[in-house]
This record gives sequence, structure tokens and C-alpha cells, in this order.
Amino acid sequence: MNPSTDPAKEIGYLCRAMKTPQIAELAGPLAAQARTEHWSYEQYLAAVLGRQVATRTANGNRLRIAGAHFPQIKTLEDFDPSVLAARENELLAHLATTTFVPRTENVVLLGPPGTGKTHLAIALGVCAANHSYPVFFDTATGWITRLLAAHNTGTLEKELRRLRRYRVLIIDEVGYIPFEAEAANLFFQLIANRYEHGSVIVTSNLAFSQWGHTLGDDVIAAATIDRLIHHAHVLTMDGESYRTRRYTTEEGSDFTRR
Repeated sequence: MNPSTDPAKEIGYLCRAMKTPQIAELAGPLAAQARTEHWSYEQYLAAVLGRQVATRTANGNRLRIAGAHFPQIKTLEDFDPSVLAARENELLAHLATTTFVPRTENVVLLGPPGTGKTHLAIALGVCAANHSYPVFFDTATGWITRLLAAHNTGTLEKELRRLRRYRVLIIDEVGYIPFEAEAANLFFQLIANRYEHGSVIVTSNLAFSQWGHTLGDDVIAAATIDRLIHHAHVLTMDGESYRTRRYTTEEGSDFTRR
């Protein structure tokens, strides 16, 4: 740098060229702090670069979470662990590390309505997004609608390949609405396409033994379950509905007695 050049202007120019706005913003204040606290050159450089990386990571996380199309944001911190047994809480803590994603393992959350399955599916999706994994959320009905549209336009294979770009797909509410034969076949293709290529998080109010009714065919159900649980963590959630417990607590009485 030319000694006559204004350092602040030169830093601003270089940061614009490198597309590092956080460095441009913090270089001056951190330089003042470095002089006061007698930082080494290496400490100052690490502080400046660290702030830029932290900002870029946070922005990336926000973009991935927005792109996941969650219906709302839920976190593991918001979940009441007392509704799960100790073994399930240990499994949940393991899943929160998101090590299941690079291993292309699946997560299946089973239990009655209102027990927190969707909450945990979203929360694990948020964890994955915060670990730089692309995530996409939809209900089972939404996924079938998407795949039917692709099938009807002759682009199903292209759509399935596109979905492989997402490291985690979340399929919520399997079992609430029975599938027609074509829908069941498409659901099988979605699960089969992910097998050992990407992770799936599935929530269902039905035990696996009841999936034949939902998919309308015991053979398709067995083939789907086989691929889904071959490399999977299954978390069974029993007990009273979250919404029922909250209503009971707020009202101070058991509404089921009314």
C-alpha cells in the first residue's frame, strides 16, 4: 500500500472487492480495541476474519431456514423433554448433533396427534440448516401434490433428482389422509430415491403395522417401510397431547370431564 494512501479508504475498497462488508464495518473499531488492549497483528487479523465468518454463517443459516419452508420455527429448546422417556431423550440429544445427515440416516417420529412430532421434525430440520445442510419441509399431502404435478408433466425423474440437492427432506403427517394407488406409488418412489442418498424425517400418527391401510397396499407399504427404516432412528412418542395438556393447565381443570 502506498504510504500516502488513507488506510480506511483502502480497507473499504479492498473489502468491496472481496465482498466482505463485515470487515469494512469492524476493521476500524477493532483496530482501536487492538491498540488499547495491545493485541498482536495475528490477534487483530483473527478477530476481523472471525466476525466476517460469523456474519456469513448466520446469513447462510437464515437463508437455509427460509428456503426450508417450515410452517413455523420450532427449536429443541422449546420442547418439553419431560414428555419423553430417558432413552428417547438420549436419542434426541444424539439427533441434535445432525450426524445422521452425512450418514444418510432417516428419522421416524411415531405417536398420537399432538405429542410434538411436528415440533421435533422442524427443530431437527432447523439444527440441520444451522449445520449448513439444505432442508425442505412439507406435509405428506404436499409432497404427493408436488410429485403428481411432476408426474403429469413428465418431469418426475427430474424433480426427484432436484430433490437430492436437499440433504434432509421432512415429510409430515403420514397417515392422516389415506393415499390413492398412484399417490402411494409416488410416495414409495420418493422414499426409494432418497435411500442411501439423503436423509428423510417422517412423522406419522400410525404404527408401521397400519401403513398398509394408509398406502392402500401391503406390498407397497412393506417396501416403503423397508427402505425407510433400514438406516433409521425411530422415536416413539406416547402420552397426552401437548395441546390437551396446555388447555388443561390453562383452564385449571380437565376439559375431558366436561
